[in-house]
Amino acid sequence: MHTPRLARVAVPLLVGALALTACGSKKESTGNGGSGGKTLKIGVVAPLSGDLSAVGNGIKNGVALAIKQANANKTVPGVTLVLDAQDDTAKADTGAIVAGKLVADTSVVGVVGPLNSSVAKGVAPVTDKANLTLISPSNSGVDLTGRDALATGGTQVRPHKSYFRVCATDDIQGPFAADYAVKDKGYKTIAIVHDKKAYGQGLAEAFAKEAKKDGATVLATQTINPGDTNFSALITKLKSQKPDFLFYGGEYPEASKITKQMKGAGLNIPLMGGDGVDAADYLTLAGASANGDYATALGAPTDKLASAKQFLTDYAAEKFADPADPYGAAAYDAANAIIKALAKAETDDKSMTGQALRDEITKEVGDSDFDGATGKISFDQFGDTNNKVLTVYKVEGGKFVAAKTDSFK
Repeated sequence: MHTPRLARVAVPLLVGALALTACGSKKESTGNGGSGGKTLKIGVVAPLSGDLSAVGNGIKNGVALAIKQANANKTVPGVTLVLDAQDDTAKADTGAIVAGKLVADTSVVGVVGPLNSSVAKGVAPVTDKANLTLISPSNSGVDLTGRDALATGGTQVRPHKSYFRVCATDDIQGPFAADYAVKDKGYKTIAIVHDKKAYGQGLAEAFAKEAKKDGATVLATQTINPGDTNFSALITKLKSQKPDFLFYGGEYPEASKITKQMKGAGLNIPLMGGDGVDAADYLTLAGASANGDYATALGAPTDKLASAKQFLTDYAAEKFADPADPYGAAAYDAANAIIKALAKAETDDKSMTGQALRDEITKEVGDSDFDGATGKISFDQFGDTNNKVLTVYKVEGGKFVAAKTDSFK
């Protein structure tokens, strides 16, 4: 169902107030092998159904692989790890509810996810109340780690002490994309569209600010709603603006339709999106209309990362139904950060359980320093990754092809 492309990876108790069941949520618990009688769980919060399920299941699969390998290698002696995957349906309220379920289960020692920054706004406060480690492979919203204060000259303050991410942020990704569009490619009149969600709006605003600084004319921003399918009114407005380039802040289901309908209406300009557009399904849904479009990704291409080759080999051997891209390897690294922290905690005190164990894991994750599939895994004092590498991809011949990889300066 998903068109193959150049494989690559990204280069980061409120129980009483929450119902413990969620309509429309789905839970999956699996374990592979084992290394002892004590069973502990690593949770996943991601969209396992709906339009973003291919990406969400790639995250779940990356965590499942890390758990399987840890059990086989007895990475945590005396402990069998089990996956507890929860479907957030890409909604913040559902995310908060399933996060409450994970928090209430004292055998859960860490959580990987969510995919969406908007969902993280519902999840992070719940897990943080219990000091349950939450590591996202893909959240790029600046406010999740207090980086939004930096835009106005303020001081960054960490809002969630147990929240981490292994990916770069929108205030880096947006300017990186803008510099490429304006400085490298020479586009001068840029239309901006976003989906009004935290991720899409934040990314679009960061892009627009840098594009103006670079000397481009940035046209009046247009917005859509997530789930929209008919963009004729939007395209009429865009054509009247006469742009030579379109930046879209949002995700691939809508982006693919916009580029297809835009070019079908005679507005033959490139669409660029962020990592939410960097997905195999974008190519499938947009078809030939995607050629010439761009997407940025949080990390470097796999063929430039020797560290990712073994992960991709192991992932392929599992014959998962959904591809690893774009966040499977980042989720694998996030899970391994939790597993390594648990191993350290167990080495220090095997009798540690419950809240004491969660507290120790959060502390140890903050001190992470290891080579993962996506590169060096370590965090700053705010929970942000220290790895700031990004890549611009261009669609050529129905495939995403790396055009530029660099660290944003």
